[in-house]
Amino acid sequence: MNRREFLTTAAAAGVGAAYLKPSAFGSVLDTPGGQRKVQATDTVVLGKTGIKTSRLAMGTGTFGFGGGSNQTRSGRLVQLLVSGYDSGLIFFDTADSYGSHPEVSAALKQVGRAKAVVMTKCDDRDPKGAKADIDRYLRELGTDYIDIALIHCVTEGDWTTRYRGVMDVFEEAKQQGKIRAHGVSCHSIEALRAAAKSPWVEVDLVRLNPVGAHMDADPETVVGVIKEMRAQGKGIIGMKILGQGAMRTRQDEAIRYALGTGVLDAFTIGAENRNEQQDLIRRVAAA
Repeated sequence: MNRREFLTTAAAAGVGAAYLKPSAFGSVLDTPGGQRKVQATDTVVLGKTGIKTSRLAMGTGTFGFGGGSNQTRSGRLVQLLVSGYDSGLIFFDTADSYGSHPEVSAALKQVGRAKAVVMTKCDDRDPKGAKADIDRYLRELGTDYIDIALIHCVTEGDWTTRYRGVMDVFEEAKQQGKIRAHGVSCHSIEALRAAAKSPWVEVDLVRLNPVGAHMDADPETVVGVIKEMRAQGKGIIGMKILGQGAMRTRQDEAIRYALGTGVLDAFTIGAENRNEQQDLIRRVAAA
């Protein structure tokens, strides 16, 4: 068994630092004996979806828009994903707008599709377009299923009625086995509150950091809404953990906050090179 096979087997079985699932009001750092060590590579479960993945996701969309991102523009994304996987990070975070599907596909060919978790995001608000997009994503990713598919960058408070057609498309895709879980990426407090009330939302990608940078509202308000989501068993993934660079010099504080709130199952950060990636892994362990 090589190192990659060992790490994958360990992650799937929860070997190493065991995952203590936080309560809706607790912290992964809280135990009867005080603080406990957690790892970026811990195996976590996303709400009631049954999807097991690493605590830290490898983001591929730093300043991602228009089919490109800092990661795709570097020309080293495939190697970065594979090296992250070899270190125990099995969660690949991509999106149509990042243009990173081809690199994720190439990385999946190297590590094995069944050994990784893939999350992607759809910007299309037209049901026909969204249906075509899902099939295109499968081709671009070189897979017959997507673990998590999200409606991307939702801002409208009435999105659960306005985009009901797209939601139905995602639901049908799940029934067909094309996706395992569906949800939303929220970019306003109104959208986040609507997501909390919607039984359709199985996974929510939510912006969270201690200084409120690029967030839907102040941290206390957002955490309150996420607690409502957790009480319903929704999987919660944090983004903007470093405030889109606002906390780049305060990374330890940001990571400790992400862990200490007790409301996130996992979180995504987009490292741009192997040194940054390994540094993030060390910082999570030291938090």
